[in-house]
Amino acid sequence: MKTLFRTALLAIFLLIAAPPLLAVTALALLAADLFSLLRRRAALEPDVLPSTRAASLVIPNWNGRELLARYLPSVIEALAGNPDNEILVVDNASTDGSAAYLKEHFPQVRVLELEQNLGFGGGSNAGVRAARNDIVVLLNSDMRVEPGFLQPLLEGFYHPRVFAVSAQIFFTDSARRREETGLTQVSWRRGRLQVGHRIDPRVRTLFPVFYAGGGSSAYDRKKFLALGGFDPLYEPFYLEDTDLSYLAWKRGWTVHYEPRSVVYHEHRGTIGRRFEEGYILRVLRKNHLLFAWKNIHDWRLVASHFAHLYAGLWLRLLAGDSPERPTPRALLLACRELRRTIRARLRARHLATISDREAFRRPLGGYFADRFAPPASDREKLHVLFLSPYPIRPPIHGGAVFMDQTLRELAARAHVHLLCLLDQEQDLDPNRALEQVCDSVEFLVRAPHDRAGWSALLPHAVRVFSNRDLAWRIHRTLFTGKIDVDQIDYTQLAVYAMDFRRIATFLFEHDIYFQSIARSLASERSPVRLVKSVFEYLRALRFELQAIRRFDAVQLCTRENKEFLESFVGTRPPLAEGLRAGIDVDRYRYVAGGREPDTLLFVGNFQHLPNIVGAQAGPGFAGRYNREGAEFLGQVEDIRGPLERYALMVCPVLSGSGVRVKLLEAFASGLPVVSTPLGAEGLARASGDLIELAETPEEFARKILELLADPARARQMAERARREVEQNWDVRAATARLEASYREVLAAKLARASTPSPPRPSGPFGAA
Repeated sequence: MKTLFRTALLAIFLLIAAPPLLAVTALALLAADLFSLLRRRAALEPDVLPSTRAASLVIPNWNGRELLARYLPSVIEALAGNPDNEILVVDNASTDGSAAYLKEHFPQVRVLELEQNLGFGGGSNAGVRAARNDIVVLLNSDMRVEPGFLQPLLEGFYHPRVFAVSAQIFFTDSARRREETGLTQVSWRRGRLQVGHRIDPRVRTLFPVFYAGGGSSAYDRKKFLALGGFDPLYEPFYLEDTDLSYLAWKRGWTVHYEPRSVVYHEHRGTIGRRFEEGYILRVLRKNHLLFAWKNIHDWRLVASHFAHLYAGLWLRLLAGDSPERPTPRALLLACRELRRTIRARLRARHLATISDREAFRRPLGGYFADRFAPPASDREKLHVLFLSPYPIRPPIHGGAVFMDQTLRELAARAHVHLLCLLDQEQDLDPNRALEQVCDSVEFLVRAPHDRAGWSALLPHAVRVFSNRDLAWRIHRTLFTGKIDVDQIDYTQLAVYAMDFRRIATFLFEHDIYFQSIARSLASERSPVRLVKSVFEYLRALRFELQAIRRFDAVQLCTRENKEFLESFVGTRPPLAEGLRAGIDVDRYRYVAGGREPDTLLFVGNFQHLPNIVGAQAGPGFAGRYNREGAEFLGQVEDIRGPLERYALMVCPVLSGSGVRVKLLEAFASGLPVVSTPLGAEGLARASGDLIELAETPEEFARKILELLADPARARQMAERARREVEQNWDVRAATARLEASYREVLAAKLARASTPSPPRPSGPFGAA
């Protein structure tokens, strides 16, 4: 009964009180933004490179005498080599005798005694103001440092725009899961800030991150004070360091992670001991709201925030609590701080020089490398990131054949870094062979998509391959691999393209997705599946036509594909065929005679009844086809065996797009083919030259019988097909053209990027 009454009260609050509260808050933010338009903007000071000859290490302390006794000796040892270094402990009115203990046992440490407890943020600000050096390292009192932790932090200030450098964090208890590492990652999802840490051993040098943790990072003192230090708005703790770093990014500065600098943290050695978990969570929820109200100035994001905030309140009431869902109490606590929040918002807008969207993109490794890393000029070998949504080895489908053979040729011409999604753990072993081909290889077993909040307008195939872990690895590889060319295969991965200025981006459309769906509609007999297919077609059409415009060039299999897509998008981006659709002709032995007479071969990789030879076939296939003169072979180790053995290949394909790789392999092997016109699209337009074409079942059967009865004509057709594939479909020539296209597009892009353009400050509503 008590629970029911409480639920009813919360429902009344959400219906009556919450909407006006949210409306008043939104109007207050809007008024602040409009006022900022009228206020004259003062000039911001130019960036200056700080001196890195020494550092001031500041440790805020509140009743942490035991922690100081345990961990301060490691800090003293680490800073002892340079007399200009200093250690400053800021004592927040401790009552455990911390100040007296320090003076007695560590006389080399400066102690700044405060008359009242200003909290972590206030104590840190006081320590930074009192520091003597340009670089200030803020350290929690429950941190142990390695002897060489300081120098890598100092080296991180390599440019006048660097604001902060974070150390790598380990826990003192090595058995605990690392919840914080220093390698921070933040995104804006569901109307709120999503904060996390990464564990990534492939990040070995200075790397961009979203924020520098306040208890384990080095700061440019002048920049720290120019931003106002840690905002007391977030008292007593949490998100003040995230807020400060976000201010720095919007100011045009940068934040980094230095894995060579190592510290060890007794997690929540102070906060966790003195505050209950429920109180900590309430503060965190309240501060997430304050962060958005202070810092998010793009009103598209602001609108998303308020919509998700109100929906989240209802969702919590109806579906239960979760750490990410707001509470009425957090909303009320945040509204109490609205006046201070408006003042903080006005100051944040004054300091900002870039938009929110740009600030969220810049910490991404690939985006940062594109915007700030010096471009490589006249590289003998390009650095290429190759992204595949499917296992490549064994090459049991046409796309895998194209990717596998292109990779081997491209790796001889460029430094190739492969990111490959696998369907299951068992795919790992056969694909490890690619480690001998590429400069680096990374595999990720495909998990269920983790972007449930994405629009329902996204095609199913795109949602299936949505994965934030993959997005992280892409950006990390773009940065660490010093990538020049981002090669993405298959349309469903087009979501991972970005607006790069100096990295050339290419998409290979193995088939045109919406065209494939449209062609399958005619054969659909179920009304329910037909409606679903039409909806998927509309989603695919919308997505694909928008997505391809994000690339510098799009590669297609055939001239027919190119002409079809150009009818929708014109010539921007440039569309090209003849660069990716090819096979290594020399791998296929041309067999002119000695084939088993009166035999037909069909090869496929799809889970549907017509397949006779191929992978991923269901258990009922063998029973259906191992009778009435048919034999089901299943997945074969090497397709070249059947291609050399049988007399004729059939390709009764009625839907799809792109080019049939099995036909190229048949051409190279001397195997005559009978196909539908759609199946032979891009390879033959006239029947009888390279291939026999048939549109109806009766005509298809007749053409088969005619070729089987006339081996000489079949052999002559196969000879012409072999010459065709040698001249126009050999992967070596295609990859040479591919590399040339990379260089051409990259040169043009670098030339445009070298042309200076005036800076564009953030507009009144967040537009860049």
